[in-house]
Amino acid sequence: MQIYLDYSATTPICPEALAAMQAVLTQQWGNPSSLHEWGQRAATVVEQARMQVAGLINARQPESIVFTSGGTESDNLAIMGVARLYTQPQHIIISSVEHSAIAEPVRLLELWGWQVTRLGVDTQGSVNPMDLEAALRDNTVLVSVVYGQSEVGTVQPIEELARIARSAGVLFHTDAVQAVGRLHIDVQNLPVDLLSLSSHKIYGPQGAGALYVRPGVELVPVLWGGGQEQRLRSGTQAVPAIAGFGVAAELAAQEMPTEIPRLMKLRDRLFAQLTDIPGLIPTGDLTNRLPHHVSFCLEYADGEKLSGKTLVRQMNLAGIGISAGAACHSGKLNPSPILLAMGYPENIALGSIRMTLGRETTELDVDWTAMVLKQVLERLAPHFS
Repeated sequence: MQIYLDYSATTPICPEALAAMQAVLTQQWGNPSSLHEWGQRAATVVEQARMQVAGLINARQPESIVFTSGGTESDNLAIMGVARLYTQPQHIIISSVEHSAIAEPVRLLELWGWQVTRLGVDTQGSVNPMDLEAALRDNTVLVSVVYGQSEVGTVQPIEELARIARSAGVLFHTDAVQAVGRLHIDVQNLPVDLLSLSSHKIYGPQGAGALYVRPGVELVPVLWGGGQEQRLRSGTQAVPAIAGFGVAAELAAQEMPTEIPRLMKLRDRLFAQLTDIPGLIPTGDLTNRLPHHVSFCLEYADGEKLSGKTLVRQMNLAGIGISAGAACHSGKLNPSPILLAMGYPENIALGSIRMTLGRETTELDVDWTAMVLKQVLERLAPHFS
């Protein structure tokens, strides 16, 4: 029996998206910048996908969707696209639990002289809006806070945070890669200026993403060249991947009303079966949470014989795919910076695991996973039983 529970890492491409890609590869393979019939057929595919992706977040002007290679490029375009508007370093605010696609470009800006405030979080990984209000300065030009944290599942109070930024005349960006297609997002009511999306998190192909840019918001390109994508992302568009992304977005919008409650029920079922295990501590906000996300850390992790990665390997041997939060660099296991920011000690931060559910996940999968994880813990750490 094989069970895939790593849907936050990537999702399998849905048949409808694959069919759309195959049609492009065989029939609509022209360069969308070309004026002849072959090029215009490809351009039509791109614009259709733009409308489909815009529809997923209720962006009424499809041209507000800028296609990229994925969430990382979208995040970089948002951060660097704003920063390059200024000839002198300014002030930027992010949270302490951002994905590296935000944290790393901001660290680079810091080396270039920018002032950076990293908002702390509580033990559930949530930003306090009052902290954002207090952190704003006269030279603050951008706030970026992740919508749904990929490692611990916490959903931030994005609407409140964005309203605070807007009231101060500051641009607001959110990395919504984990949230789009899993939560209802309406940019007509959500006061964000920039929002990152990724195809392969919603059953589309890898290699495609988008940045929503609210009409009127100015950015400087990161890539220069032919001026594609409203001159914000030069380079011939990856038409097959974009086509698949569009179809996946349209399907996600159709399925969310039934899929969100189904995933929440499975999520809560898995939590219920595991929270009574001594030493297995749930992480993240259990209420304001991504609907498909289950995460824990090990109270007695030591980073050697027992860590999150140990459990990933053992579960994989049992045919179950989960993930760990700690990272390995140069052979040394490093604690999760997200859990450290949430106040967990280093040994516990080495013992984080994540199980994320998707379209193919069933109650049987959840029950079997809970049973196997208990058996693994009993074998590796008898004090858990």
